[in-house]
Amino acid sequence: MTNASVREFKMPDVGEGLTEAEILKWYVQPGDTVTDGQVVCEVETAKAAVELPIPYDGVVRALHFPEGTTVDVGTSIIAVEVAGGAAPAQEEAPAAPAPAAEPEQPAEQPAARQPVLVGYGVATSSTRRRPRKQAPDASAQQAAAAVQSELNGHGGAPAAPAAPAAPAQRPLAKPPVRKLAKDLGVDLATVTPTGPDGVVTREDVHAAVAATQAVPQQPAAPAPAPAAAPAQAAAPASYDTARETRVPVKGVRKATAAAMVGSAFTAPHVTEFVTVDVTRTMKLVEELKQDKEFAGLRVNPLLLIAKALLVAIRRNPGINASWDEAAQEIVVKHYVNLGIAAATPRGLIVPNIKDAHAKTLPELAGSLGELVSTAREGKTSPAAMQGGTVTITNVGVFGVDTGTPILNPGESAILAVGAIKLQPWVHKGKVKPRQVTTLALSFDHRLVDGELGSKVLADVAAVLEQPKRLMTWA
Repeated sequence: MTNASVREFKMPDVGEGLTEAEILKWYVQPGDTVTDGQVVCEVETAKAAVELPIPYDGVVRALHFPEGTTVDVGTSIIAVEVAGGAAPAQEEAPAAPAPAAEPEQPAEQPAARQPVLVGYGVATSSTRRRPRKQAPDASAQQAAAAVQSELNGHGGAPAAPAAPAAPAQRPLAKPPVRKLAKDLGVDLATVTPTGPDGVVTREDVHAAVAATQAVPQQPAAPAPAPAAAPAQAAAPASYDTARETRVPVKGVRKATAAAMVGSAFTAPHVTEFVTVDVTRTMKLVEELKQDKEFAGLRVNPLLLIAKALLVAIRRNPGINASWDEAAQEIVVKHYVNLGIAAATPRGLIVPNIKDAHAKTLPELAGSLGELVSTAREGKTSPAAMQGGTVTITNVGVFGVDTGTPILNPGESAILAVGAIKLQPWVHKGKVKPRQVTTLALSFDHRLVDGELGSKVLADVAAVLEQPKRLMTWA
């Protein structure tokens, strides 16, 4: 067997410009036979979990990284021995990286590639790493140690000032690693680098954290036990002995945090509320469930709420817009990509239904059902979360009355739907139990005035109160 018969499969760019992905699960092991198109692993970017298919037939020779490792795009992750034939040059890896070390960033990246998250992406200039400066020689280090020893031993200043020390070298680390160190409270200058050219890796940072946490657990001189220790002193068996647990922020959770902070501090939010009687809407939902046009489709209140919002947008198109900061323009969209906020085990994601404005009610029901099922399975693609124009978040499923939602970045409005409950309500001059909910609409006040936002919210409420407006207003 020669190197020419081994192909290296590299981490592809599965997230529209993102530069790294975490390996969640391997579906193959060394020695397994794989075929073209077979899924070999699942990875998570900052946007979604994605399954990666192998592009050729062969036998797995090596998995270069274990599960849970974050790998840069363009780095080889699996070696496959093919049945003869030379591997293309671009698929060969110069050397298989060790699992514990973070791979080196490629020497150059295409200029057209643009970053999509704050602190991430590739600069337009060359990313060839600068040579690391030489550390002071041993004699200089010994002299510095002697001066420090003199200070510690005698408590006074030395007779003559020591020669100025060489300036501290700024530790080499990639932006994601610097962010990780900052979040964990680790000074990179104290971390021992193990990466190529003295680069600090993620594993180095986690090792530094583990080292500092291990110190209190091993005291230098254990104190003698008391003569009679009370039984209550022992920790209850049902509690973990650790008082804190640190969870690294990465993947979807990290992207959501960055997006929400950016949205909250960029777009001036305004939120308005309205409480509405949706009894007639709930009756219509039950009737539609029996309609043969909706056979096999998911029919619920969210379907009619989504349709009501689409009708309101059609009547008030200015709400369906975005703010172009660079051009200082308001971009009005003549299509609606309706986002639906979905809570998943990996965090909050907001996939959207493309061209929702052009769909019939049964088509909208089918799209909603598919969106929810895909999100629950963790199979939402990055493309499904791009290009949204307005969003609905249904906090009512958690029993919450309403909330003040934060705009999805790049959008101008988001509608929160509260729990639908039986409440006393004045109906036709009498107090009766009615199905009632509270709606909250947050909007970007740079491009949506209070009048426009109020009209949209009022129209949504009016449709839900009198669903026949779906016909008269459409």
